[in-house]
Amino acid sequence: MDRTVNRRLSLLLPLLLALPALAQKMADPTRPPAALAAPDSEAAASDSAPSGPRLQSILISRAPGGRKLAVIDGATVRAGAKVGDAILERINDNSVVLRRGKNLETLTLFPKPAEAADPTGKKTK
Repeated sequence: MDRTVNRRLSLLLPLLLALPALAQKMADPTRPPAALAAPDSEAAASDSAPSGPRLQSILISRAPGGRKLAVIDGATVRAGAKVGDAILERINDNSVVLRRGKNLETLTLFPKPAEAADPTGKKTK
């Protein structure tokens, strides 16, 4: 009987010793994806080519005369407010217009979908 117990223990011992190593290799399900967790590479890329302001969200009240807000680079702004060296001229459903001196710049939330065309080349709705 002692041999059987010793044999079982000798088979289980390597498995018990391997458990901590297996636990260390498991990925943390709450850790953000690697692309989000590496801001250093994004900062290096943004230093080489400035991308300008980024429109993140638009909030429009449905009430008559309701307020319109835009979130640009993490800041909530209203029409007429400054965004860096620009002024927010207009807030639309899907875009905003910034003015820098005489230059206008449009920031969009989503690109407009390409119009679908059938094989004959006619545009469809």
